[in-house]
Amino acid sequence: MMNDRIETFGQSTIQHGKHSDRVYLMKLGQDDLPGLLSRLEDLADEKGYSKIFAKVPDDRLDHFRRHGYRPEAQVPRFYGGDRAAHFLGKYLCPKRREEPRPQRVAEVLELARAKEPLPEAPSLTEGYRWRPLDPSDTQAMVAVYRRVFASYPFPIHNPAYLEETMADNVRYHGIFRDDRLVAIASAELDKSGGNGEMTDFATLPEERGQGLANYLLTRLEEAAAEEGIVTAYTIARAYSFGMNITFAKLGYDFGGTLTRNTQISGDLESMNVWYKPLVS
Repeated sequence: MMNDRIETFGQSTIQHGKHSDRVYLMKLGQDDLPGLLSRLEDLADEKGYSKIFAKVPDDRLDHFRRHGYRPEAQVPRFYGGDRAAHFLGKYLCPKRREEPRPQRVAEVLELARAKEPLPEAPSLTEGYRWRPLDPSDTQAMVAVYRRVFASYPFPIHNPAYLEETMADNVRYHGIFRDDRLVAIASAELDKSGGNGEMTDFATLPEERGQGLANYLLTRLEEAAAEEGIVTAYTIARAYSFGMNITFAKLGYDFGGTLTRNTQISGDLESMNVWYKPLVS
């Protein structure tokens, strides 16, 4: 399956494609309004996408709301440690805005928010070891990602893509058992904005239940803080008890739900936004 495309408009970064059937404004250039708004709608209309998803700062929120976008989630102190980010959706098809599994979303969120934070930093049990990943690991990473995700919004099944992102702004960490890579997670860093997305969590099925995601998340947070990241956030699958509980137990706050937002393993899924300040 072809992956969604990433393009630029002025200083803005846009992802789009039939994979997730949407246009995603990943990064807004401050000087690209109002022209960007019509570009997003023209692109969605031309390609027949059913949703436009946008991540925008406080001072640009009203521009989007006046054009039919509705807030779905918010992360405080996202830009430069002070301005919030708003995650907005504009639905171009009534069916796209309908959550097909509302009870599951509510149950996952209720259980996750009821969890107490971990009393101490997680540790690895004997036989496991952790380290940052580098280009020599990309083939092993692809093997893990292929087992965990049949499809994904970004081309993580491509070693060249992983190596390219390593050289840019993504930090990958892994856990090994007997020299075999068994769990991965990454932090996508926006150093200019002071924020980092904790993402791409994948643990082999036979290795789950060992707290590996908890450990990886803690290590990624430490590494991100060392590079000047102020706020960590994630966009987690709203139907996944495990990932939402992981973030809640590590002290993340719930920021909102993005309805039918992302195609993962063949289905459009709703996503929960969680966030955490890495510095006081």
